[in-house]
Amino acid sequence: MKLKEDMSPLLLQVFRSVIWVYSVITFLPWYLLSGASESQARAKRVKARSISGNPAGPYRAVSNQQKLVSLLHEGVDTLDKVFEYAVVHFPQRDCLGTREVLSEEDEIQPNGKVFKKVILGDYNWLSYEDTFHLSQRFGSGLAALGQKPLCNIAIFCETRAEWMIAAQACFMYNFPLVTLYSTLGGAAIAHGLNETEVTHIITSKDLLQSRLKAILMDVPRLKHIILVDEKPTSWPDLPRGIMVHSIAAVQELGSKPENVIKSRRQPVPSDIAVTMYTSGSTGIPKGVMISHSNIIAGITGMAERIPNLDENDTYIGYLPLAHVLELSAELVSVSHGCRIGYSSPQTLADQSSKIKKGSKGDTSVLRPTLMAAVPEIMDRIYKNVMTKVEEMSSVQKTLFVLAYNYKLEQLSKGYSTPLCDRLVFRKVRSLLGGNTRLLLSGGAPLSAATHRFMNICFCCPVSQGYGLTETCGAGTISEMFDCSTGRVGAPLVCSDFMLKNWEEGGYFSTDKPNPRGEILIGGPNVTMGYYKNEQKNREDFFVDANGQRWFCTGDIGEFHHDGCLKIIDRKKDLVKLQAGEYVSLGKVEAALKNCPLIDNICAYANSDESYVIGFVVPSQKQLTALAEQKGIRGTWEELCNHAEMEKEVLRIITDAAVTGKLERFEIPKKIRLSAEPWTPETGLVTDAFKLKRKEIKSHYQDDIERMYGGK
Repeated sequence: MKLKEDMSPLLLQVFRSVIWVYSVITFLPWYLLSGASESQARAKRVKARSISGNPAGPYRAVSNQQKLVSLLHEGVDTLDKVFEYAVVHFPQRDCLGTREVLSEEDEIQPNGKVFKKVILGDYNWLSYEDTFHLSQRFGSGLAALGQKPLCNIAIFCETRAEWMIAAQACFMYNFPLVTLYSTLGGAAIAHGLNETEVTHIITSKDLLQSRLKAILMDVPRLKHIILVDEKPTSWPDLPRGIMVHSIAAVQELGSKPENVIKSRRQPVPSDIAVTMYTSGSTGIPKGVMISHSNIIAGITGMAERIPNLDENDTYIGYLPLAHVLELSAELVSVSHGCRIGYSSPQTLADQSSKIKKGSKGDTSVLRPTLMAAVPEIMDRIYKNVMTKVEEMSSVQKTLFVLAYNYKLEQLSKGYSTPLCDRLVFRKVRSLLGGNTRLLLSGGAPLSAATHRFMNICFCCPVSQGYGLTETCGAGTISEMFDCSTGRVGAPLVCSDFMLKNWEEGGYFSTDKPNPRGEILIGGPNVTMGYYKNEQKNREDFFVDANGQRWFCTGDIGEFHHDGCLKIIDRKKDLVKLQAGEYVSLGKVEAALKNCPLIDNICAYANSDESYVIGFVVPSQKQLTALAEQKGIRGTWEELCNHAEMEKEVLRIITDAAVTGKLERFEIPKKIRLSAEPWTPETGLVTDAFKLKRKEIKSHYQDDIERMYGGK
């Protein structure tokens, strides 16, 4: 979508004439030297087709029509072998990096709150060989502490180098790893630990204090807590029978000669590597059993979509490693000898919340070439940059808008704009370190506006992917050369896709111009099912006549003529209104989310009612400015509870809904403004910032009754 060009028509015509002359002079040499014609051809080619000729599929990547791919290297069929392969080929290359904390300070905010700020130094690196030896000693130490092969061990920890060291140790010694989000509530954590019957847990000092300590009495089997923090500490008030160890102490135990000589039981491809608990967007988290062969198939498919992936790449890790997107991305990096520098959302950029003003965030120091992000983070970047554009002088703003629209036009033709990138977008690009060559988006649908903004301002391709925990995060990834938006690319070389008719929603594989239906994913990356949940396994998984496993996603998609997939709906998000109209709540939210006034939105509809309502987390800056325009004063909570502000925001949302081409019955008729932001800590969104509709409904039950006239 073009930005509004607010300048005189005469000046606009002069600018366009200059651009036209520049384009005529430079086009031919650029076109011949840049390989643009080859890129355009790759973007337009058919990337997948139905191997049966049936519009329902199965659809498979054109590069492997005969057989799905499941291995990175011949014979490297378990995760311990993947890491050993990397260690042999890249022994002295940097593997895992952690920034040194130079100092911490408390900074008092104008509202009286105290924020902790840090000044960080350079990255300290462990080589592949160092990482291997630390993992080996840790695995040996766990065995000495009584951890048995094929018995579950839990990791409940922030994303950091020790997480990956611990994971590699568990893969080596065949200890199935149970992963839990660090933001789960106490009941959900206890459920996961009890269901998997763990006796050992790997965690951090902070999480032990803030989350685990309160539920230890509810987890009677737990005997050993291993802290990833370097400094050992005593915990005298823990329940009797629980021992606390530091990771260094366990590694020291593992390096003793009597423990080193003990043989380890190596995994086989069908052994469970990870039982990954989902973020619980639809209730109690489910444990997804992922075998070694599942993960290797998934990362094989992902790696194929990253051109020239090798040991010269640097990946920045900051998303939760308990999420399949981050774990898969890091394992892809490790398998190709890349280095992984660790970060967090609070220290990612120079402007991040924990970085002291004037000091550098992690992207500025690390300068990564590869990065994964969930749409929520990219939506925030988009809104923040556009807010700063609005604050520019008229000359700066005009230059930015004209450059943006010019590059948008060139991208739509498949052309690049090196001069524009260097002169106008270099400063924005530097927010991610200035060296990024590929951004991978996953976890939720990415809006077309945000996708195109990231392409333009960060001067690198954004490959949108689609996958689930149940498919190891693998499914589709759009190619770097694909200039389209709103699509998630073609099936990976490890996956087949089919479309199943959904009569209730009106989606059929015979639909024109594109076949539509519920997405089913099949292949070696489809996991072993849910832990101790046979009923859900029967509902969501099946094996076909050829012995291939399939997963029923519940998502609705359509395949385009070039074999690329577009996600258009979700079965669980579909609500039938009183008059019989079907409303897709996800579609409503996607259409409204890029409204500058909205930080987050959840649409809700009751089948007994005739209209949609919405819960909105407004942008504090935008809502405050709107209140000043209307002459309304008060605290943030008072503004959000003000009837006039609610009415004004509803008017703006309605205009955005009309612009987004929503049907009349899809447009929210009433809204509730929330002064409280939705974060994983509040329990209203997952760690990947997906809405937890059940929790949001419970949280706002009184407002639902009010908006539907109950009281």
